[in-house]
Amino acid sequence: MGAVIETLSKAGKGLVILVALIFAGGAALGMGLFMYNMGKDMSNMTGSVMQMGQDVTSMAQNMMAMAHDMREMARSMSEGQDSMGADFARVRDGMESMTVNMGNMSRDMGQLNVNIGNMTGHIQSMAGNMQNMAVDMNRMNNSMEVMSYDINKFTKPEQIMMPFMR
Repeated sequence: MGAVIETLSKAGKGLVILVALIFAGGAALGMGLFMYNMGKDMSNMTGSVMQMGQDVTSMAQNMMAMAHDMREMARSMSEGQDSMGADFARVRDGMESMTVNMGNMSRDMGQLNVNIGNMTGHIQSMAGNMQNMAVDMNRMNNSMEVMSYDINKFTKPEQIMMPFMR
C-alpha cells in the first residue's frame, strides 16, 4: 500500500512539473510572438516615416521652384512698375516679401526633412533594441527553466545525498 502511495505521489509531482513546463513554454512563446509582432509594427512605422520624409523632400523642392517662379514674377513686375505707378510698386514689394517668406518656408521644410530622417534613424535603433530585448528575454526564459530544474532537484535532498536509496 505504501509503495502505491509513493508511486502516485511521484507521478503527481511529475505531472505538476510537466504542467509548469508547458505553462512556461507557452509564456515564452507568447512573449516571443509579442516581440516579433512589435518588431514588425516598428518596421512598418519606420517605412511610413521614411515615406513621409520623401514626401516632405518633394514638397520642399516644389516650394523652392515656386519661390524661384515668384522671384521671376517679382522681377517682371519690377520692370513693368515704371509705367504703372506707385500702387503697383506696393504690390511688387508685397510679392518680394512673400517670395522671401516662401524661401524661408522651403528652407524650414528641408530642415523638417532632416529631422524626420533623424527620427527614422532613432526608430530603427529602437527596433534593434527591441530585437535585443527579445533575445535577452529568451535567455532569461532559459535561465528560469534551469532554475526551476535546480529548485525541483532541491525539493528532494535525500535523493541528492543518498542516490543509491531510490
